[in-house]
Amino acid sequence: MPTIKNVILLALILCLAGVCYSQSIKVKKETSRIKGENTDGYSIDLEGTTEEVSASLIKYFKSIGKVKQSDGIIMLTESLSVGSNVKSPVYGVVKEKASGAQAWIGILPREWSADQGDKLDKELEKMLHEFGVKYHKEKVQSEIDASTQALTAVDKQQQRLLTESKNLNLKLENNKKEKLRLEKALEDNKLDYETLLMNIDKNKHAQDSVALAGDQIKKVMEQQKQKQAEIN
Repeated sequence: MPTIKNVILLALILCLAGVCYSQSIKVKKETSRIKGENTDGYSIDLEGTTEEVSASLIKYFKSIGKVKQSDGIIMLTESLSVGSNVKSPVYGVVKEKASGAQAWIGILPREWSADQGDKLDKELEKMLHEFGVKYHKEKVQSEIDASTQALTAVDKQQQRLLTESKNLNLKLENNKKEKLRLEKALEDNKLDYETLLMNIDKNKHAQDSVALAGDQIKKVMEQQKQKQAEIN
């Protein structure tokens, strides 16, 4: 079970993550090297590791077509977005950046007709922007999920503390009652003790009185016996 310190720390981390996370999606023209050739395309900078961005780009490509991978290049083929009868691929590359990772998509112009290439240019920019939106939303959703888990942990911790507080207060109330009972019992015991001392003292005096009376009776009996003996 998470400790109070862990729950508070997690809440602070989530708050800072929510404040620092960028929601700006900017697609820009950029060149990348595909099959030994420099080719123009579009790129976006994203927060996250290259592994996270690659996995997300593959998932996005799979949602709109078939995907192949080779030598660090992700290839989208037979996509409905670029025409299901077109076999030439759209290339995707993910590079590491100082503050995260960069996703790039583009085509090799020689693999497309000039007319197709011109039409596809704006479509690629649109596709990458859509991918960026999806990536950001999934990133934020993962933070929402983490916040939900943290809130659940806080609620459980709060409920546990409330239950603990209720039990502690109940124990305190029982302890007060027991304290009063013991104090009364002690007071009663003190009175009983003093009463017993008084009774013992009375008993001693009574014993002395009875003993004295016994001695006196014995003397009378001795006198009576003597008197009896003198009768002839």
